[in-house]
This record gives sequence, C-alpha cells and structure tokens, in this order.
Amino acid sequence: MTKIGARLAVLSLITGLAVLTTAQAQEKKIKREELPPAVEKTVAEQSQGATIKGFSTEVEKGKTLYEVELTVNGHGKDISMDKDGKIVEVEEEVAMDSLPPEVKAGLTRAAGSGTIRKVESLTKGGKLVAYEAGVKNGLKHSEIQVGPNGNKLAHQE
Repeated sequence: MTKIGARLAVLSLITGLAVLTTAQAQEKKIKREELPPAVEKTVAEQSQGATIKGFSTEVEKGKTLYEVELTVNGHGKDISMDKDGKIVEVEEEVAMDSLPPEVKAGLTRAAGSGTIRKVESLTKGGKLVAYEAGVKNGLKHSEIQVGPNGNKLAHQE
C-alpha cells in the first residue's frame, strides 16, 4: 500500500468512527428519574391510561428533547418535549384504513411498488403536519411522508 493509500485508509476509518459516534450520541435511553421536573409533569399527564415503554433524550438543532414512548389502546405513540415540558412533536401510529382517502392514495403513490408497514400521524405545535410510513421494498426499508392532504411535502417534517 502506498503512503497516500495508507493515509486515505486511516482518514476513512477516523471519519467513519466520528460519524458512528455522532449517530449514537443523538439518541440516548434514559430512566424516568433522569427527567427534568417539568418533563416529568407532562409525562404524568400524557401517559394516563397508557403503558410507558421507555424514555430517551436527543439533541436536535442544538436543543435537548426528551421523548416518552407509549402504548395507547394497543398502538404506539411517541411524545417529544423540550426541557420545560412543552410538547414539541407527537408521532402516533394510525391504521391505514382509518386514513382519509387522499392520504391513503398519497402514501400508496409515494410507496411505489413497496409494501407500506407502520403509518404514523406527525403533529407539531398541536397541528397535524404529515403522515409518515415505513415502506419495505425487497430487502430495502425506507420512510415516506405526505402532507395532511395526501400531497407530497416540500420538505421532510
């Protein structure tokens, strides 16, 4: 191996490790006792009648968010909050057959030949902003989103 080839290999390894470390640092599982008091209060209010599956924290756009993963009436619901307990985002699993026809059509169109798996509504600031779905196409898994009207979004939510 040449000197340049060896340097490139080392640089690639360092870059790969840095990316992996950053990705792992983004979401961290935590215990309920680690939640700030305001977040704990929101969790207590929002989890009534639900089963709590776990907690995590992540930094998004420089801000620390806390997430509680719930099961409500048999379906998943994830609630993200800021350090003050204000709900920033809610992802809630929804049945495909409960969606408005235009949303079903939009998701089906976006999935192409893939199979739609889990569908979730995405609410930010108390407003429904998108529906997202996991799609399986052969061995490939991906995620798609459409707006509340079933149309393609200008940007991912």
